[in-house]
Amino acid sequence: MYAKRLGKISPFRVMELMERAKNLESQGHRVVHFEVGEPDFETAEPIVAAGISALEAGKTKYTQALGIPELRERISRHYRDLGVDVAPERVVVTAGASGGLLLLNGLLLDPGDQLLLTDPGYPCNEVFVGLVNAEPVRIPVSPNQGFQLTAEDLRAHWGPATRGLLLASPANPTGAVMAREPLGELIAVARDKGGFVIIDEIYQGLVYDDAVSYRTALEIDPEVFVLNSFSKYFGMTGWRLGWMVVPESALDAVSRLAQNLFISPPTIAQHAALAAFSPQAMAVHEARREAFRGRRDQLCDGLRELGFRVPVVPGGAFYLYVDVSHSGLNSHDFCWRLIDEFQVATTPGIDFGDYLAERYVRFAYTTDEDSIEVGLERIGAALRAWQNA
Repeated sequence: MYAKRLGKISPFRVMELMERAKNLESQGHRVVHFEVGEPDFETAEPIVAAGISALEAGKTKYTQALGIPELRERISRHYRDLGVDVAPERVVVTAGASGGLLLLNGLLLDPGDQLLLTDPGYPCNEVFVGLVNAEPVRIPVSPNQGFQLTAEDLRAHWGPATRGLLLASPANPTGAVMAREPLGELIAVARDKGGFVIIDEIYQGLVYDDAVSYRTALEIDPEVFVLNSFSKYFGMTGWRLGWMVVPESALDAVSRLAQNLFISPPTIAQHAALAAFSPQAMAVHEARREAFRGRRDQLCDGLRELGFRVPVVPGGAFYLYVDVSHSGLNSHDFCWRLIDEFQVATTPGIDFGDYLAERYVRFAYTTDEDSIEVGLERIGAALRAWQNA
């Protein structure tokens, strides 16, 4: 009755865990949320004010398919501030980064083509590939190599049907950040094979400790496809707004796809996003980035004190990818028992791929310092209870 591709789409388990957490909260329990890949901060006030002004001004009609010119120009200026010249015409505003992924898969892949992805990686990437009847191919990246893809890995997995590579930096779920030279090597391999490269920079602003010597992959190769979002650094998750930078040669095809699939990005969100780059809003975003850095250190140190292995201290995003095997449980059982018995929500590695997935759990430090401390206390109690059972 339904399309066969649906059989290849697994449940997004973090959503099931979130639902369990909500049920527990409705019963009066305090749940510590380490599962949610969403900043706990409200959208910065200047952005909200701009959205209200847009509503009051009646800006509720369709816009151009690729976004309002003012926002495309403002994003272009954002790249100039980063030291990269990106023409406004190459900026494509999208209905969230998910809308951008759908457009890129429709643009670049035919049925039977293969797209290379990292394992672990963001699980929905595979779904978008399957929607155009192409095939996702996972490349395992081990903790011993910092969860980083190497040029040797890419050469070994590139096959006759391979058309390109999708890479995230900073990455979900590991927080790993690609250094300039290894990223350049990966792009060079793909170019040598005649393939394309998509760089997911959704967590671009959330980079810590001078983790990289570049600000965007466009510094390395101006012809890569770059995917970005207003959700993470800019704290606009529910506004559903993202953007891409594409080669000029792709604009006509992307425009035709966007017109047919989306008509236009969300109008009010676009006008609100103009304020996301204001000095007042940027000061808020930077203060929150520093707060995330402190939360990272608090959670990482606390988990290590409890005996967990955190092989990579993340250089970006807001996740720790943690080996929980010393608990005596696999990642699935660890997460479900932790939420049911101790009201702490985390996400099992099986949400992000197959490689070592039974050992790893993602912890999001998107909650406040007090909640992190409570969560660590409860996890410690869980370990003691399980080991004494």
